[in-house]
Amino acid sequence: MSCSLALANSPALSPPMSLFRDNSPIISPSPEALNLSLTHLKPSSSPSSPCSPFRLRLQKPPSGSLLSSSVSTSASSSDSGSTAGLGPRPASAILKRKRPTRLDIPMATTALHFGVPATPCAVMREVEREGCGYSVYCKRGRREVMEDRFSASVKLQGDCKQAFFGVFDGHGGAKAAEFAALKLEKNILDEVVGRKDETMVEEAVKAGYLKTDAEFLKEDVTGGACCVTALIQNGSLVVSNAGDCRAVLSRDGAAEALTSDHRPSREDERNRIETLGGYVDLCRGVWRIQSCLAVSRGIGDHHLKQWVIAEPETKIITIKPEYEFLILASDGLWDKVAIEFYFMHLSLIYFISLLSLSWMVIHVNLNSFFLFLFLFQVSNQEAVDIARPSCVGINKQNPLSACKKLVNLSVSRGSSDDISVMLVQLGQF
Repeated sequence: MSCSLALANSPALSPPMSLFRDNSPIISPSPEALNLSLTHLKPSSSPSSPCSPFRLRLQKPPSGSLLSSSVSTSASSSDSGSTAGLGPRPASAILKRKRPTRLDIPMATTALHFGVPATPCAVMREVEREGCGYSVYCKRGRREVMEDRFSASVKLQGDCKQAFFGVFDGHGGAKAAEFAALKLEKNILDEVVGRKDETMVEEAVKAGYLKTDAEFLKEDVTGGACCVTALIQNGSLVVSNAGDCRAVLSRDGAAEALTSDHRPSREDERNRIETLGGYVDLCRGVWRIQSCLAVSRGIGDHHLKQWVIAEPETKIITIKPEYEFLILASDGLWDKVAIEFYFMHLSLIYFISLLSLSWMVIHVNLNSFFLFLFLFQVSNQEAVDIARPSCVGINKQNPLSACKKLVNLSVSRGSSDDISVMLVQLGQF
């Protein structure tokens, strides 16, 4: 901002009385002055014109802009005798000035792909879908955007007995989960078709996972995703996972886990990481790789790719009549509640121990903590027990309602993570 020295006889030091009159406005509402910047003004040689060393000058915007159109509208309704600057104007001209026309700014939306047609918006709170033999329900946690995705395809190659399902839990953003939902199914099916030997299905699924991971790394995008998939073909159920998304089977009402979570706390995963030169440590009650990531396998995670591999673990079983349904769910359903209550209860134990200074109190509280943790964790069997009445029996089946019950149960117990639950009716395949 430039500055000048005002002399003793300058109007800046001895302003005329007209400066304080209502008919001499300090700032002119002229439309030719529309620029939000302070500019220096030279004192007027006329003693009757009010001046100040500084004033707010609003320059006219470039023609063609949205603001220019509103200014021209205002200017057309202004008094024809108005002039730019600080010239005297009647007070009525100020009162007659109209507000600029309202600017309509379009709202930008981002489409998501859940491995199915695009969903409306990234910030949507809930997603639900029902199809032939499956139902899925996703609910956003406390994040601003949902990072979970899913994929569901039935009647593969025109065969109603073949299908592919998947749930993908993103971390560090939703890009990896969205990419996996769009690409993993195609890559796996391409590998399965290319290997006509049915005994090579496990190798085909592995190749599909690794190909998807390699393609995502070429995108040079941060973040990663845990995956759990189920391929149904020729009467077989092929379940694979990389990360902590889980698949649970209901066999005549008994829960059977078909996957094992890939976490740094697993002894074999920890040994693998340490053999490759990494380390695993306990951070705020959670075992993490390089003090960073709480899962040891998944798609993406370029900065940790040396230790976080995309190779899945696969289990193949033959579908039998007693196999009722399959639950595919992100980790938000299973154990996030336990972690949050872990810190809450440890804080309570510490506070009580300070007040009582008694080791007996600490011992009693630790015992109650483990009981407390068990009661508030959604177990595999509990999930099956809640879902089964809506999926099996003579009553009207409503698998989508079962998905919602499981999600809402976890939310009611304190889970703040994104939660996705998919139920697959194996009797239809």
